[in-house]
Amino acid sequence: MAEPIEWADFEKVLICAGTVLKAEEFPEARKPAWKLWVDFGPFGIKKTSAQIKALYGADELVGRQVVGVINFPPKQVGPFVSEFLLTGFPTEEGVVLTAIERPVPNGARLA
Repeated sequence: MAEPIEWADFEKVLICAGTVLKAEEFPEARKPAWKLWVDFGPFGIKKTSAQIKALYGADELVGRQVVGVINFPPKQVGPFVSEFLLTGFPTEEGVVLTAIERPVPNGARLA
């Protein structure tokens, strides 16, 4: 079991909604992945590498709202720099994206 955290710890994590603008193949990735560009409203457009190809095609992703942690430092993933962590739940079939039940403004913060 994880140790309890303080509210102040949770407030440090910037978990926001954004809309996928573009999804591209990432052939250099070790595991099948997409390169995604996501509009986080006032936080700008950020990109990430996401190992979600098992369950999601590019056409399903573009226009979809997703949830990301946007205040991690950038991470080099092969020739690509990932600027946020896309959230989801690992299953035997692949990662299931965290779903937003109805549209919210890009950049809306998880509360």
